[in-house]
Formats: sequence, C-alpha cells, structure tokens
Amino acid sequence: MWPQGQRAALAVLSIIVLLWKKAAPIDVPLDPRIQQDLKQPPTIVKQSVKDYIVDPRDNIIIECEAKGNPVPTFWWRRNGKFFNAEKDHRVSMRKRSGTLEISFRNGGKPEEYEGEYQCFALNDFGTAMSNKILLRVSKSPLWPKEVLEPVVVAEGSSLILPCNPPPGLPPPNTFWMNSAMTPINQDKRVSMGLNGDLYFSNVLARDSSTDYSCNARFLFTHTIQQKNPFTLKVTTKEPYNDTQSSLNDTDLYGARNIPETAPSFLSPSGLHSSKMVLRGEELLLECIAAGVPTPGIKWFKKGGDLPEKKVKFENFNKTLRIVSVSEEDSGDYVCMASNKIGSIRHSISVQVKAAPYWLHKPTNLVLAPGENGQLVCLASGNPKPTIEWLVNGEPIESSLPNLSREVVGDAIIFNSVHIGASAVYQCNASNEHGYLLVNAFVSILDMPPRLLGPKNQLIKVIENHQAFLDCPFFGSPYPDVRWFKNGLGIVLDGVKYRLHNNGTLEIKRARPEDQGTYTFVASNILGKAEDQVRLEVKEPTRIVRIPEHQSANRGSLVRFECRIKHDPTLPVTVSWLKDDKPLHFGWMSKYKKDEESMSIPNVNSDDEGTYTCTVSTELDQDSASARLTVLEDDSLSPSKPSAFADRPDPPQDLELSDLSARSVRLTWVPGNENNSPVTEFLVQFEEDRWKPGEWQNLSSYAGNQNSVNLQLSPFVNYQFRVIATNNVGQSRPSRPSARYQTSGTPPDVAPSGLKGWGTRKNNMEITWQPLLDTQRNGPELRYVVSWRRKDHEEEWNNVTTTSTKHVVSDTETYVPYEIKIQAVNDFGRGPESNVVIGYSGEDKPSAAPADLRVSKVDSTKVNVHWVTIEPSSIHGEFKEYRLYYRREASLVRGVKVNKEKKTKGFYSDVSQNTGILTDLIPYSKYSMYMVVANNKFEGPHSKTVEFETKEGVPGAPKFFKIVQRNTETIHLEWDKPLEPNGILIGYTLKYNTVNGTQVGSQQVQSFFANETEHTIRLPDRFTRYKFYLSARTQVGSGEVYAEESPHFANEAYSKDQVDIATQGWFIGLMCAIALLVLILLIVCFIKRSRGGKYPVRDKKDLPLDPVDQKDQDGSFDYHSDEDNKPLQGSQTSLDGNVKESDDSLVDYGEGGDGQFNEDGSFIGQYTVKKDKEETEGNESSEATSPVNAIYSLA
Repeated sequence: MWPQGQRAALAVLSIIVLLWKKAAPIDVPLDPRIQQDLKQPPTIVKQSVKDYIVDPRDNIIIECEAKGNPVPTFWWRRNGKFFNAEKDHRVSMRKRSGTLEISFRNGGKPEEYEGEYQCFALNDFGTAMSNKILLRVSKSPLWPKEVLEPVVVAEGSSLILPCNPPPGLPPPNTFWMNSAMTPINQDKRVSMGLNGDLYFSNVLARDSSTDYSCNARFLFTHTIQQKNPFTLKVTTKEPYNDTQSSLNDTDLYGARNIPETAPSFLSPSGLHSSKMVLRGEELLLECIAAGVPTPGIKWFKKGGDLPEKKVKFENFNKTLRIVSVSEEDSGDYVCMASNKIGSIRHSISVQVKAAPYWLHKPTNLVLAPGENGQLVCLASGNPKPTIEWLVNGEPIESSLPNLSREVVGDAIIFNSVHIGASAVYQCNASNEHGYLLVNAFVSILDMPPRLLGPKNQLIKVIENHQAFLDCPFFGSPYPDVRWFKNGLGIVLDGVKYRLHNNGTLEIKRARPEDQGTYTFVASNILGKAEDQVRLEVKEPTRIVRIPEHQSANRGSLVRFECRIKHDPTLPVTVSWLKDDKPLHFGWMSKYKKDEESMSIPNVNSDDEGTYTCTVSTELDQDSASARLTVLEDDSLSPSKPSAFADRPDPPQDLELSDLSARSVRLTWVPGNENNSPVTEFLVQFEEDRWKPGEWQNLSSYAGNQNSVNLQLSPFVNYQFRVIATNNVGQSRPSRPSARYQTSGTPPDVAPSGLKGWGTRKNNMEITWQPLLDTQRNGPELRYVVSWRRKDHEEEWNNVTTTSTKHVVSDTETYVPYEIKIQAVNDFGRGPESNVVIGYSGEDKPSAAPADLRVSKVDSTKVNVHWVTIEPSSIHGEFKEYRLYYRREASLVRGVKVNKEKKTKGFYSDVSQNTGILTDLIPYSKYSMYMVVANNKFEGPHSKTVEFETKEGVPGAPKFFKIVQRNTETIHLEWDKPLEPNGILIGYTLKYNTVNGTQVGSQQVQSFFANETEHTIRLPDRFTRYKFYLSARTQVGSGEVYAEESPHFANEAYSKDQVDIATQGWFIGLMCAIALLVLILLIVCFIKRSRGGKYPVRDKKDLPLDPVDQKDQDGSFDYHSDEDNKPLQGSQTSLDGNVKESDDSLVDYGEGGDGQFNEDGSFIGQYTVKKDKEETEGNESSEATSPVNAIYSLA
C-alpha cells in the first residue's frame, strides 16, 4: 500500500490528469527532415555525479554535455557565483561542450578548486542546468605518531584494541595484521567491529603478542597506512603449554581455571540505542559481547519477522546487514548475547528516513500554438520534500509574467500557449537528506504541414478487402486532414470510409468502383500540403478447379488438376507441395506440370501423400490439397466396376440463392449413390478471416434433401461444400461453392464466464471467455470491462481491451465488486452481460480463535469449543476453522506413538463455535491449536490446549500362534496389543471344537495380563478347535484375534521336532546313492556300445584266415569271441583277468605283403611290430586315462 503522503500526491496527479486529459503533447516524428529543422531548447544529456571525489594525482574533469537546436552555449557557477573559466589558465572548456578540464601540468594544487559547481546550457529557447556538483579531492593522511604502552590484561577478561584510523576522503577500509603481514585470525571470540577496533570477548594466554597492528587502505590513492603495533601481555594464574593448544575454547577455560562470567556488551553500550538510515541504503547493526564462555549472538525484530530475502548475518553473527532498506524495515531490532551463565539483550531503534525520490518526474513537452498542457512534479521522502519550480535556471516567482502559465500545487498548467513561450523548467525537490533536480522544456512548435512519405503512391488491393490509403505527415498546429476522390470530397460516414487519427483513409470493403485517384490535403494556419494516391482494385486469386483425391495402381499415370482464375494485371505464381514440402520441376524431375495441372508418371509407394496446389500474387493467394493413395494390386482399384455397395460420389453444382444478411439458400445435385442410398448430407463451411483453409461443420440434413436454408453469422466470408453419407461411409467433399460475405453487425452476445478474484491482496483479476470467431460479427473486436465497489454509489470504472483478462490494482483487501462486460466491434456495441460479484485478493487473517477448550472427553472423541472471530479480521472468504491436533504420548508406559500432525476442519460458517473431534486413540495425551482459514491463507495460532482421552477397549493381540507339540496337546502363544488403549488387566480365551459344520459348546478361560501362553490337552489326535483371544481393560474386552487349529495330518511341527529333509547326513546319503546310480548307468551304456566291433583273432602270431567264414545262410559273421574282450591296453575286466587287445592296426605293418582277392577281400597277413614290453608300456600310459578307469570298473 502507498504511504499517506504518496497517496495524496497521486490524488493530486490524478485530478490534474483528469482536468487536462484532452491536452496531449505533440509526438514529433524521428524523420531527419523534421528533426533538422526542429527548434528545441537545451537538454542536459551528461553530467558528473553530485558528490564528486577526484584523485589529486590526476587532472580534474567536470562533465557537462547538452543538446539543443541551436547548439547550446555553456557557463558555470562555483560556490553560487559566476565562474569565469577563460581567466584561469589551468581551466579549459571543451568545444561544443560544457565539460571543464583543469590541468596541473604547470603547477597548482587540486585543493584550490574544491567547491560546488553547477553547469548551465542555453540557446534562444531556454536554459537548462545541471545538478550541483560538490568537488572534493581525495585525502589519505598519515597516521599520527604515537607511543603505545603495552596492554596488560588478565586471562579471561574482555579487551578492545582501538584503531582510530586517520579521517580520509573517502573513509579508508581497516584491517588488522601482524608484523609478518599475516591477517589476525578472527572468530567468534576475536573479531573486528564496524569502527575498525579489535574486540576480544575474552582474552586467552595464547593471545599474547607484540604486533597487533591496525592498517588503513585508501582506495583512491591505493595506499596502506599502518598504525604502530600494540603489545598485548596476558597475565595468567597457570602456565600455558603446547598441549593446551589443541583444546577448544570451552575445554580450555576449565583446564586453565578461568572463571565463567555472564555476557556483557562491548558494543554498543547500554541496553538501548538508536540508528537512522536512508531509504535504499544498507542498514548495518552490530552487537559484540564479552563473557566466558564466549557468548553467541541472536537477532530478533519486535513485532515481526526479519526480512529473510534482504537480511544477512556477518562477522560470526555479530553484524546484521539489510540491503536496500525501505520504510517497512523501521522498528526495534534486538540482539541477544547468551552463554551457559546467562543472557543479555540490547534493543536498537531503527528509523528509516528518505532523501527525495520521484513519484512522477516531469518530461519534455512539445505544444502547438493555442494548445494546452501541464508539467507535473511529484516526489516523496521523509521528511516530505518541498517542491520549487524554476524557469531557465531562475525561480519562477522572479521570472517574467506569463498569462498562459499557472502554478497549481506541484504542477504547472499551460493554457492556450503562444509562439515565443518556449522555456526550460526545473523542478527541485529537496529535504534535509538531499535533493532532486530535473529539467523539462516546453517547446512551442510552429511548422507548416509536411509530407513524410513517398509521393504519388500506387496502392493495390484485392476486391472486398480492406484498403488503407496512408499518407504520413506532420505539422504544428496539428493539421486538418481531408480526402478527395476525383476532385470531390469524401463523406466520412463510418460505413464505407473511416479516417484514422494519423490521417490514414480506410476503405472497409474495396469495390471495383472505388478504384481511382485520391487526393490528400493537410492544412493548418501556417500552410497546407497535398499528395495523390492511386488505388487499383484487383480481382481475387482463386482455384476454380481444385485437385481431387485419387487412388491409382502402381506404375500408372496420375494427374492433379489446378485451374485458376486471377486478375490479369497481376503476375501469378503456381507452386506444388507434397506433404508441405516444395516439389521441384525440371528435365530431370519425375514431376511434370503445365498451366492447369501436375502429373506423376509411373507412380509408386513413395509418391503416396498429400499434394497441395498454391497460387499466389503479390496481394493474395489460394491453395487446395488432394490425397494420392497408391494401390498394390489392380483388383483393389476403385475404378473397376463392382456390384457391391460403395461410398457415394460427391455432390455437384453447388449454387447459392436467396441471399440475405443472416442466411442463404444452398442447392446441390446429389452424386451417384453407388448401390447404397444416401442417409445424410453434411454441410461444411470455410471462412478466410479467422481460420482460413479450415473446414468446419455447419449443419446436417436428411438424405432426401438437396436445397437447404443456412443460418449464418455476420461478417463472415463463407464458402460451402457438401459431403454425402451412406451405410458404407462418407463421400469425398464436393467442390466449394462461390464465396458469400455477410454484412457486419454489433456483437449479438456478451462474453461468458465472467468472474473476478484476487491474485494478490491488493488486486482483482477479471477474466472471461472470448467470443467465438463466428460471434465477432465485425472487425476490431474488443471488450469493455466495467467494475465498481458493491454497495457504493460511485461511477463505473471501465477499460477497453483485446485480451481476456484485466487486473484492477490498488484495491482494498477482499472487498466485493460489481463487474460487467460488453463486446464491441467497429459496427457498434453488443449487449451487456449480467452483473456478477467479484472479490479483490485475500490477505492473512489477523485474529485467532480465542478461549480454545474441550468438554465431554471420551475415549475416542471430544467436544471442542472456541470464541469466534470478527468476520472483518478474516480478510477473505471464510473457509473453515482449522484444528491442528497431534497425539503426544500414550498414557501406557513404554508404548511408542506416531506424532504426526493431523487437521480437522469445521466448515459451516464464521459464527460456529463448537465441533466434535473424532477418531482419537483412547488413553492418550493430545495437544491442539486452532486457526481460521480463508481460501489462501491461515491466520495466527490460538493458544495450545492439551487433553487426555479416557481408557477404552484394547486392540487385538500383536500375534496369536497355535503350536502342535505332539498328538496330545496344543500349545498357544500370544503377545500384548500394540495399542492397549488402557491398563491391561488380562486376556479372555474362548474356544470350541469344530467338526465340519458342527460346532461344539464354547469354553472360556481367563488369564492375567502377564500370561502370554497356554497348553490345552486334546482328547484325541483328530479333534480340531477354533480359538478366540481378546485382551481386557477395565472398560471391557477388545478386538478378537481368531485362529483355528489345522487337521492333524496337516499340522505343522513344533519347534523341537526335526525336519529330516534338512539334516546333513540325510542329504549326504541321497547324494551318494545318486552318484552310484549314475556310475551304473555309464557302465551299462559302455557294455551295450561294444556289440558291433570288427572281429580279430585270438593269437597275435597267427595269420588271419584267407577268407572269412560264412554262416549257413551265406551271410558274413562279423561277431566273434573277441567282441567281449576289453580294449587294447590290458584293461582289467570285472572278473579280474587281464587281457591284451589284438585289434589295433598300430601293432602291425604298413601292409606291404597284404593283398586283396578279385572280390576285394583282404588275404594278407598282419605283421607284429611291437613286442610285449612295448605293449605293456602302452598299458601303463593308458591306465591314467579317466575313460580307462571307467572301463576297468566295467
């Protein structure tokens, strides 16, 4: 919200603006032809800063630059008196500039030129002035010589080593170092204050040193001055050794017997202090405390929170910094220093003052003779600044009288100004903390009309489109504008012609008869200027035969037609696109085009897609698209005759008749039905203004109609097409009809969805649904939004906008507004909407429900009571009284609880003062507090109330197990409930026998609270029981845990019975048996595989029979006793005998003596080449083979 002074100033500004809202300064164009002849008073464009500190080693440059026409001349004041720069040989002024250069090459001291300077720039039309520039020379004085006595202090005491740097300009930066140029280590205990002093919260023996030196760095001269070092001697009760250096300060105090002391402040002193800071500057607050152990510092602000986004804590929390201070930062800040002995507080009262700052700064004003205008100068500050007006650098009271000028409050009103009244006005806003100075000239401009655009323009426009005849001009006073056609004045009736403020003539709908030569004439009291504009109205470019969707067989020729009609005087370009990408035509291209079509020979699947024909001229364009589908097989071609039903052919020959303002009759010829009657015709439309190229559904009609009356919207350029539908599907769209544009009218409806709500506490956002394109009814649609405070007899505020949202600013918090809206176009205003009620934004509720208490406490619910708050303190729409509650503990010792915070809302209305809180857990301790909530915020908390729920029935036991020890007993085990809900006094066990659907009589047993197991003896092994166990408190039995004993055959073993399948010896036995079975299977396999060996003889040294023996049936015998012998290598058989194998050819010759009979039988003799020893050697080598080992087992 604005401060009171600012609101008053803004009110004055609003009144002035309302009184003179018809007075508007001239907007001078930037055209060089205008600017070079434009006479203008001086304007300061560059100047040195107000507080100007210079380096004494450099020349001094005081800047002052200005522009104007004629070029300004310059002069200076120094310390309020005329400063003649020409008489001082060290001072020179730059050419065409007011900048001063002071050189010291030939001697002189910069200090001689210190003072206050002010620059003046003047020409024939006025005088502008710069700020007052305070010139000072930077100083970096030496530290005064002094002898510093050693500082002796007892260990544990506080200490301040003063710095007191020499007063430099600007002030130096200070820091502490030792003789080795190493910075003094600073921490929570030892740190430098804002004044440069070194503070020790408590001194330790290790602080003893001879070289604590304060240094001052001067920024302008880049020099460092060093103060003589301090010698610090610390007296101790106990000697200091190196082993204590590793201890932290807290442990060190105890180790060295340093007495503990409560905190006290070293800076600032006392319990209260104050500080003033200027708006926009930094606020630095400091608190440094002494004490053992070293105190910690915390900061607070009375009556509010510290500004988190602007506040920073520095110097180990001893310094609070707030950047860019504003009025909201004033108040009392508290720093608290505390250690384990105690705490102390210091309050700092911060007052935020403000140098003047602008609310509305006057700007240059260009007026024509006889016009009105105003200069408004509004500034704020603390204290409120005084406003002083000057004209050409002199107080306005002492200037020459001017009857067309009047000072009204903080504004100057100009009425019917005259030539020669140009001047530069200065507004000076000042208070004790500073000043603001601004120049604003008033230029009385007299200039005959001038034409700024090209002469004799030719403007082309498409028929039935808007035409703008533009002829830019300038003149002062503002010229009167008239248009003529063929020498006759044009009647500006607002229907066909419209004259814009800039002189542009708009023809709302150009017709062929509007073609011709138009003459523009601009005139004022100083002269006139005229120009001619030639308008040509062209025929629209249209595609009269659009390409149609096609399905073609692979390898065939496809042709898309695109026949166009256009104005013969306009060059036309026809281009084709495939899937929105341009097609290129040439002698190497596959695609060929002529004037009215495009063809694709030898089509394939890559040619499938959407083809678009676009025809364009310099003024307009038209386009149409068609889809190509490539068929893989001739049988799929839709062109082949078929007796089956198909989609209908598109309707043809669309005609428009019975043309009226809001309707038209559409007639068409139905296409071939293709063996399925048409059930429906769909009429679609396309308009070229809001969604050009997009076809939209208009209405549907029965399949026996072919002439319908279409209801249309105003100001829409329609074309129509028709789609036929039968049971197979929809036809292709018909060719479009001719276009028909309905005339415009004001909107018929008001926007819907109007509502207002606040997005911030001081605004209201009004939104609505925009009108549909077909509801616009005319060009330049806009919305007039009106609002006013509800139940206040005040005028409606309104704004005109083209968006769908308007934000009302600077509202009070959550107040009702009446809102209405109206759509407007160039043809007039539509109906107003109904008035709806909206609300400005909500703020945090400022009050909390009082006297929160409970009654009728039960085990699971309580009645809650409170004192309601005033509706005005909600600062928004009441949503609910919101109760926050949490279970703090169970009253049963040792039970852990979930301390999750829960909420309960009481929604009825703000006057409700009681409610019931349910779903509580018995025998528990709860805490709760209440807030009031609106739609966005919660208010402050009420006091926190604690209550305890009464004892209730317990929950179910944590677990309930049935363990079968043997066939004679059942053992039961359980554990206490997770939520006992009171003091457990025991358990109740109920059980009965179960035999199918028959249930035996129930037996009941009770147990003490410390009993958690029980054994029941079974009458026989087949008896089954169902058990019901519940815990008990004084209130009664709780939730039941039910279990049923399984049938004996399915009963689980008890813990002391052994599962043989998990025993190691059993697993080992099973593995051994499996291995033996595997070995036996391998032996059997080998035995069976030896049955087909080639026969060999028993004796090595005997030749084979010349011819093998035959069986009686004449077949050869390939089996012998040798088949059962082991393999070569003397393997051991199952009977223990060792045999040699004779069937290896390795032991015999290469077969030199071997011969074959004529029938191919072998008649040679084996020759033994190896002796027995060699054979035995082979035995020993083969015995190591694992395969041989398996054979030995066989």
